[in-house]
Amino acid sequence: MNGFSGNDIPKEFKKSEYRFLIVADKYQTGFDEPLLHTMYVDKTLADIKAVQTLSRLNRAYKPDKKDTFILDLVNSADAIQEAFDPFYKTTILSEETDIDRLNDLQDVLDSFQVYSEEQVNELMTRFINGAERDQLDPILDECKQNFINELDEEQQIDFKKKGKSFVRNYQFLVQINPFRNPYWESLKTFLKFLLAKLPNLNDTDLSKGILESVDIDSYRIERQTTLAIQLEGGGEIAPTPPDAPGSKYEAQLDVLSNIIQDFNDRFGNIQWTEKDRVRRFLFEELPAEVSKDEEYQNAKKYSDRQNARITFEKKLVDKFQEFIFDHTEAYRKFTEDTEFKTWLANTLFDNDYDQGAA
Repeated sequence: MNGFSGNDIPKEFKKSEYRFLIVADKYQTGFDEPLLHTMYVDKTLADIKAVQTLSRLNRAYKPDKKDTFILDLVNSADAIQEAFDPFYKTTILSEETDIDRLNDLQDVLDSFQVYSEEQVNELMTRFINGAERDQLDPILDECKQNFINELDEEQQIDFKKKGKSFVRNYQFLVQINPFRNPYWESLKTFLKFLLAKLPNLNDTDLSKGILESVDIDSYRIERQTTLAIQLEGGGEIAPTPPDAPGSKYEAQLDVLSNIIQDFNDRFGNIQWTEKDRVRRFLFEELPAEVSKDEEYQNAKKYSDRQNARITFEKKLVDKFQEFIFDHTEAYRKFTEDTEFKTWLANTLFDNDYDQGAA
């Protein structure tokens, strides 16, 4: 009806000709658009779903958005109050850990005008294409001068704190929320580079230097475990797959174990930021995506091994590019290190092809 795909809705909605967004569950709780102002509710809402849905209007939009309005045609005021009460009476958070927190931080950071979206995207493009520091630093140095020349001391302190908070929150939330936002990934990388170049300030931040020395990834794993206990009953977990016959199941585990051991022997000195996540992606998620590709399945079924290998390697590159923002470290290693690329392609293909033959 719109004349464009659902993926284009966030971009198209910003155009003046589009004023209304009619939604079901898809955008009810996961659509973060600062332009939203008025909501008409024609379905029953309760508990956390009510809080999440009505909170879609809470994104700040400067300078014109000063209020919001909800016309609820179904729910009673008592039902909505009951849904919100627990979050005002008994829930206490030391720091927000939802995606709205990232929207708020991005809004504040953008308002300082230290960087532009074009600079963030340009640096990320150079970074994932293997650019050296002499190609990255000119962009960062320009932003550093904006920081020094355009902000007073209080604003500089606030920018650095907000920047660190964005990086910290993003790296935590990306592990527990199934969202994809390429710009946030780019901004996180940009800020990590920029913050390291900014001058030290004579402020009262007692945490100065601590965040840089703490293993944030280990901290995130600890927090994730804690939240999993606190949020008992929430979220989804995939059902345990049915057990295959014992001998075949054990053989597959043994093959995977040998692959990972060979990987560690060859590339164990790589300082991955998140080792377990990288290994899961390389040896489970990525090969599964390639294996079910229709073109590769046809090549494996109707062609010889050599042609199947060529198709597999082509699809491996294609699938890697789809996950470029989720697994930037692995992507850079794959594109820059010929030995790593060759070993990974050969190992994953041999494992997949031989299993199919068996």
